[in-house]
Amino acid sequence: MCGIVGYVGRRDACPILIKGLHRLEYRGYDSAGVALVNPDGRLNVFKCKGKVSDLEHFLDGKDLGGNIGIAHTRWATHGIPNDANAHPHYSESENIALIHNGIIENYRVLKDALEQNGYTFRSSTDSEVLVNLIEYVRATSGCSLPEAVRQALRQVIGAYAIAVVEKGNHDRIVAARQSSPMVVGVGDGEFFLSSDAASIIEYTEDFVYVGDGEIAVIDRNAPLKIVTLDNHDAKIDIKKLQLSISQLEKGGYPHFMLKEIYEQPRTIVDCIRGRINPDTCEVKLSGVIDHRDRFVNARRIIFVACGTSWHASLIGEHLVESICRIPVEVEYASEFRYRNPIIREDDIVIAVSQSGETADTLAAVELARKAGAFVFGICNVVGSSIARATHSGAYIHVGPEIGVASTKAFTGQVTVMAMLALAVGREKGTVTEEYYREVAKGLLELPAVLEEVLKLGPRIEDLSKIFTYAHNFIYLGRGYNYPTAMEGALKLKEISYIHAEGYPAAEMKHGAIALIDNEMPTVAIATPDNTYEKTASNIEEIRARGGKIIAVIARDDTHVRRSADYTIEVPVITDCLMPVVVSVPLQLLAYYIAVNKGRNVDQPRNLAKSVTVE
Repeated sequence: MCGIVGYVGRRDACPILIKGLHRLEYRGYDSAGVALVNPDGRLNVFKCKGKVSDLEHFLDGKDLGGNIGIAHTRWATHGIPNDANAHPHYSESENIALIHNGIIENYRVLKDALEQNGYTFRSSTDSEVLVNLIEYVRATSGCSLPEAVRQALRQVIGAYAIAVVEKGNHDRIVAARQSSPMVVGVGDGEFFLSSDAASIIEYTEDFVYVGDGEIAVIDRNAPLKIVTLDNHDAKIDIKKLQLSISQLEKGGYPHFMLKEIYEQPRTIVDCIRGRINPDTCEVKLSGVIDHRDRFVNARRIIFVACGTSWHASLIGEHLVESICRIPVEVEYASEFRYRNPIIREDDIVIAVSQSGETADTLAAVELARKAGAFVFGICNVVGSSIARATHSGAYIHVGPEIGVASTKAFTGQVTVMAMLALAVGREKGTVTEEYYREVAKGLLELPAVLEEVLKLGPRIEDLSKIFTYAHNFIYLGRGYNYPTAMEGALKLKEISYIHAEGYPAAEMKHGAIALIDNEMPTVAIATPDNTYEKTASNIEEIRARGGKIIAVIARDDTHVRRSADYTIEVPVITDCLMPVVVSVPLQLLAYYIAVNKGRNVDQPRNLAKSVTVE
């Protein structure tokens, strides 16, 4: 969670830091703050509870001079959101300031030891313990700040991305990372630091991704230096990142989420570009080509993921088992890593994450690698931790997703999984040429189909007004559309705060049907597939009990239309791709209900985009 940003160079630091915080606010928005070293060497910390806009108001009239600084936007872990717990944190002497993304697991032990040595604490955070530990090491050993950071971190158990500045030093930031994202932007006589390269892309295209257990010494008067916790020099590999600034702006939409929903026809084009030949319908994925034998001989495939990525993985399970005839399991990454799972060398573990930084998924990747499995990543962010920790993988190429509730990443993930299944299925000889071409052609047609679906926006906006004040929803689907039902329910929960539950339509009779009444709407997905008639019967069971039904159906449907109170009619393509088609109106329904309720759609309460803590 949390976003960190830093700058050292010739420019005024504060405007750069504030702009960076705005672009990182999707990572947390409980509080925000900056630390600046002004020209006469004073170290000034300014912070407050609330969003970055609240910090901007707080900074009015303050001494904001200086060409070096660090800043932070917080998602609360240890300590409630308030001014005292906001970052940056001073050391007790106020000679050092620190920002931190992550969790220090042994902070209580460290805090007790520091208190025994006379230290007192202003906050209830684990982060303040770390800045005082750094100061204690420096005071007792007389070492430099980078060395004090290194020695302190060798005593730390947990996850962190930190940045540290000190009083009297206009030139240097010390930063370090373990299991939390961090990138250094390299400019002309200046350096930038961030949790996410996208937040600083307008200043440079050259980035160095700091690795686990590495410390970056960022000095305006010297080349970038990176050392390990064992004090060995680390390799510095500068990567170029191409990204349009327009992708980071709302582009006239009221919310990033709505913009990202409407971007999906284009993002699907980007996702399949160069991977499906439009003339021959042949699917090529380099990760499959390069590791053909691994996929062909795989005994089992295990998807590990969290949240929306887990729902996409359930669709991936259907795709891979149906097309490739390989047994598939889908695991919550957070449970997988603690269950002592059985993993064999002929298993493939597929890690799915939009950010590529999800802590539990990264831990699952590490577990799988240690067990000897081949690990394949599906993620969005180029250069992310999962992209670097896996043996191979595929980017979804949907561009930055700023809205906390995932939309285009979900459809991109499912699209990549469909291409993966086709590529592997052909290599194994488990898919007929007819079905292979049908699905590949469907993928090529998908952007145009989504353009048609998006024309339903005004209809769904009107429909949303009827159900804005419902207290509970149930979403039903079968087959490929059961995970879509769960994803639709999740979207509604995330941004409107209405309780919603996704259910297999047939399982409704085993408990959930007791909840049905005329005040609990049911969203039923009943598009044509081999479960259509059964789903239609499930809808009749709800109708017989007075439930209000919103049915997602095909445009030419006449059967379910008669049973439903309201319908959302979508175009139909091959059944395995219908989850992508159906998910879009469910995204829009959740969006408009949330807007009607006056919710902060892009920054829903208690959530953050990237979950980098356990």
